[in-house]
Amino acid sequence: MINFLRNLLLAFGIALAGVATSASNAGETLRIGALESSPPMSYRDSQGQLTGFSVEILRAICEEMKARCEFQYTTLEQVIDSVSNGEFDIAAVGLLDTPERRNRVIFSDPYFRSITLWFAKPGIQPGDPGVRIAAVKGSAQERYARQHGWDTVGVVAHTELAEPLSAGVAQAMMLPMSVGLVFMRSPEFRKLGTNWMAMKAPELTGDALLPITPKKPQLRDAVNAALERIKRNGTYDRINSQFLPLRIS
Repeated sequence: MINFLRNLLLAFGIALAGVATSASNAGETLRIGALESSPPMSYRDSQGQLTGFSVEILRAICEEMKARCEFQYTTLEQVIDSVSNGEFDIAAVGLLDTPERRNRVIFSDPYFRSITLWFAKPGIQPGDPGVRIAAVKGSAQERYARQHGWDTVGVVAHTELAEPLSAGVAQAMMLPMSVGLVFMRSPEFRKLGTNWMAMKAPELTGDALLPITPKKPQLRDAVNAALERIKRNGTYDRINSQFLPLRIS
């Protein structure tokens, strides 16, 4: 009987702790950094409303936490700085975990699986001499290319990646799979006649995580708990189906 009561009180204490965590976020306003030109993950629709897979996942997380989301524009290049210094509480941007990034921000649990795609004219391979590669500034793709001594053409947003190829300034581009799927469906992009391949380098493949400001370390557990709940209750799958043609969890 004593053990039963002890276990019951322990379970009750854990339940109360969960309620307390949820209550601590109730009514809180969270400043969320988001990209405006990175479909299908984060972009403005034809009515000018911010939407996309990552944006709607953050909205669902905020709803689970009973917190208010306040979205603000950022660029990929600025994300780590802005989250690190507390300008944003969270960014609706999936980042690969690196030691440099982990020294500056707190990461959530994984919220999708990311790989990198290479697009180029037939016969052009990664590492070929004289090839210039378009990549978003501050991305894992740009960093990887520079580490290997490849020439890069940096752009601010994923939607701008095809422009250097079209103009002949770049002969290839590297980008996350989720964005590459959008290009594959574009009739205008298909006219460029590029081939694509998945890049298998470990630095370009892995779990995508949400960066959280180190100034609010308590947010991590609350965000992870909310993310787990939307995965269990079907919200995550609904958002996945709305924006992407394949499962990325």
